[in-house]
Amino acid sequence: MLARTQSQFDACEDAVQEALLEASLRWPTALPDNPKAWLMAVANRRLVDFYRSESARRAREERVAAKGGDYAPSSASEADDTLTLMFLCCHPALSAPSQLALTLRAVGGLTTAEIASAFLVPEATMGQRISRAKQGIQKAGATFAMPPASERKARLGVVLHVLYLIFNEGYAASSGPSLQREELTTEAIRVARLLVAVAPRELEASGLLALMLLTDSRRAARALPDGTPVPLAEQDRSLWNREQIEEGVALLSSVLGRGAPGPYQLQAAIAAVHAEAASNNDTDWPQILALYTVLEAVAPSPVVTLNRAVAVAMVHGPAAGLELLVGLDAALGRTHRLDVVRGHLLEMSGSYTQARAAYLSAAKKTGSLPERKYLMGKVARMDEQ
Repeated sequence: MLARTQSQFDACEDAVQEALLEASLRWPTALPDNPKAWLMAVANRRLVDFYRSESARRAREERVAAKGGDYAPSSASEADDTLTLMFLCCHPALSAPSQLALTLRAVGGLTTAEIASAFLVPEATMGQRISRAKQGIQKAGATFAMPPASERKARLGVVLHVLYLIFNEGYAASSGPSLQREELTTEAIRVARLLVAVAPRELEASGLLALMLLTDSRRAARALPDGTPVPLAEQDRSLWNREQIEEGVALLSSVLGRGAPGPYQLQAAIAAVHAEAASNNDTDWPQILALYTVLEAVAPSPVVTLNRAVAVAMVHGPAAGLELLVGLDAALGRTHRLDVVRGHLLEMSGSYTQARAAYLSAAKKTGSLPERKYLMGKVARMDEQ
């Protein structure tokens, strides 16, 4: 919102970050009645301080000061601002990795550490990338406005990827005391709906929204009351949100067959197979394996191979799945994901000592406290075997 009214992305981003810092100090003892209005008022004041340091911008300072703290934009305005900011961060003057990193920081509100975790790079490297991206936006002279249709289409892929990463961080928080961050998944779904509304012919936008809805439908069943994670195979499927499943399946059905499916449509199809199974034993694993095989051909990545290894294990046995994990350490060794899958497949094969070592390694790597607690529980159960 600040960027739309003030047209200085870098200064606005810094002002909002300072407002959030002040909130972290004040809110534990005095939560304001309207947190958003409070943040906007403080951010506006930070901009006023910035403008005061530049006497040549006195007129602009007065306009900012006049806004005060009464921030009450319409939902439509906020929606337009969110999409506009996303497309601004995906400016063609920036490299694709910089576009992603900047959008996750400015729109998603993710920390530098969280973004670095998503990209599997050191935090310092990501910090430098974000800093350079902000400078690149400023040098390009970009304005806060939706790009023309031709440019919008060129930036759409990055926008979709950002929404996907924001949703994933909300669905499985990479750090902190909570397994999920509902505010991120809710916001990602909201913006994805806006994107589908403004670009109804973009099949991958609909595929991504379907994927989000189908995945988020499991939210209520993913953790015990104490926050302990519940694996997909053990979840109470009566807790799954049937309305979200029906909407996601209908949305996916409306786009499949209208062209070669992209990665989000394929992932949504995999989620739909899980969603439509009455129990874990009823899951059509051969179909899931076939979909992962196509996905790996369309959008190869170490994470896709990791997920395909699980499907292979369910169809052909854990030994076959473990074979696919060979060589993934270089790409995924810094994260806990590879160790979790390796531990699961080793446990399936009866190799409890090796499974224990894998689970212990995963527990040491994850920044999520609930996941660490769950994995240490797995370690203890391996000791009992």
